Amino acid sequence: PFGYDLASAQELNQQLQAIFDEKQIYRIDHYLGKETVQNLLVFRFANGIFEPIWNRQYVDYIEITAAESNGVGERGGYYEGAGALRDMVQNHLMQVMGLIAMEPPANLSADALRNETLKVFQSLRPLEQADLNQQVVRGQYTTAKVNGKQQPGYRDAEGVETQSRTETFVALKAQIDNWRWAGTPFILRTGKALPTRVTEVTVHFKSTPHRLFQQTCSSFENNSLVLRIQPDAGVLMKVGMKVPGSGFEVQPVGLDFHYSELTDQRLPEAYERLLLDCLQGDRTLYIRGDATETCWRYLQPVLDFWHQQDDAPLYGYRAGSWGPEEAADLLPNPADGWRNPCRELTSEETFCEL
Repeated sequence: PFGYDLASAQELNQQLQAIFDEKQIYRIDHYLGKETVQNLLVFRFANGIFEPIWNRQYVDYIEITAAESNGVGERGGYYEGAGALRDMVQNHLMQVMGLIAMEPPANLSADALRNETLKVFQSLRPLEQADLNQQVVRGQYTTAKVNGKQQPGYRDAEGVETQSRTETFVALKAQIDNWRWAGTPFILRTGKALPTRVTEVTVHFKSTPHRLFQQTCSSFENNSLVLRIQPDAGVLMKVGMKVPGSGFEVQPVGLDFHYSELTDQRLPEAYERLLLDCLQGDRTLYIRGDATETCWRYLQPVLDFWHQQDDAPLYGYRAGSWGPEEAADLLPNPADGWRNPCRELTSEETFCEL
């Protein structure tokens, strides 16, 4: 997408810009055409209650997950040359992170919005080779029984080498070095052959200054906000509430909203929306050339490390699981684990579809 690595992205941009002005180029990423991705902007900037706490002082860390339940199927030949980092992280997850972390734009013009997401990418702390093993985890799914059926491993797919080192799972811890987010990790995760198909952002807030109910709060830790992109799109806020009866036992309660409640009309598909915007000359939801190069520049050390180091770790994980256990080491407190979502926004069973 927009190049195979930093060098090819730069070459592609040079070729395009030699013929067209940047304002004539529409680099499409269908994730930006999803209704709920666009709603991230409205959710953040139309509601005054979130802006005061949308920063390092109140947010502990942020998870961004894009999970797919299918394996590579008949696309093994393509995937062997791409992998999860190129297929999902460089474009989809980075763009979602840009919208979550950006500063309020001066207006809703295409340049104003894209200027702010570019600043996020420019603020990413470079990934040093010495730290790559501690900040990036890659995996590859193996054969397992899912829903009573044997699901072949990645290396069994047509077009895949028998000793392939291509990743089907990536988890990455990113640090944004700016005034808003310094010290707050953004942890991105994507993979194939996971328990369900889901894309969401989870904002984990810091604990209260004084844990007044610590002794009676066995099942609830900190507040979190879930922004579900697909499926069952919506918003879920987890808060602690008192269990009815005597004492002060606290349990988690979800305050949820589904975007389907806003309208019963058919919403256009992502590509429909983006192609219409292109015809109308609206570049708001299209990616600018400098942003693609900046994202590739950030991720290029990861690709170089994997290609140059034969012993760079590649962890196996069973098809139908949530990926390598080592990915939990990227979290501030690995014992807490990832949020492992189900298709339904409010459900949190670990293996919801198995």
